[in-house]
Amino acid sequence: MSLKDKLLAQRIYLLLGGLFITSLVVSNLIFQKFFYWHPFDVEIFGSKLFEISVGILPYPITFLITDLISEIYGKKRANDIVVVGIFASLFSLLIVYTASNVPATEWSYVDNTMFNTVFGNTSLAVFASMLTYLFAQFVDIQIYHFWKRLTKGKHLWLRNNFSTWFSQFVDTFTIVTLLCSFGIIDWANFKGLLISGFLFKVIVALLDTPFLYLGVYLFRKRFKLKVNEEINLL
Repeated sequence: MSLKDKLLAQRIYLLLGGLFITSLVVSNLIFQKFFYWHPFDVEIFGSKLFEISVGILPYPITFLITDLISEIYGKKRANDIVVVGIFASLFSLLIVYTASNVPATEWSYVDNTMFNTVFGNTSLAVFASMLTYLFAQFVDIQIYHFWKRLTKGKHLWLRNNFSTWFSQFVDTFTIVTLLCSFGIIDWANFKGLLISGFLFKVIVALLDTPFLYLGVYLFRKRFKLKVNEEINLL
């Protein structure tokens, strides 16, 4: 690969990393709001399908990006992005914690009570969820490369969906547990939110598979990569 191509590949890697970190940090700041999507009039353990946290919206993007990086740049580069994302999230929590301890002026549109209502539960809950998310992402990458080795780079849909489904279940289970433990939602909604959240992620994982195929196709065409060949940036 020429130097020009390596520089382009490096810039794309940084862009993907930026999208990953942004999605991760934002999802941790907005997770206390819940929304509904009712394509079917179905209730699961008393909760309608789907009533889920808005923090779930950016999460599938992060798994799509790590799968794309895993496929094109390799396992180490994918793990590096996850670690950087964790540090970015922790740093954002430090900023939120500092902001919550700075007294608001009398004329501030957002007073201390409003700010703490929105962000008050963020620091402790997100710190705990970050540990789970870190584990879930590493599980996703490990399973992805297990299937990649087993299939010798073929059947992209298989490793994309299987790795994401398993890791997303781990992540969803822990996130809902934390939300209940910190009193953000009632334990009576636990089972319904767990199933709704996981099914939503399964559907999104299926829908993002064509985008992964498109991304891999464009990379292979632009950088003349063979099946199972990865870009070495060093």
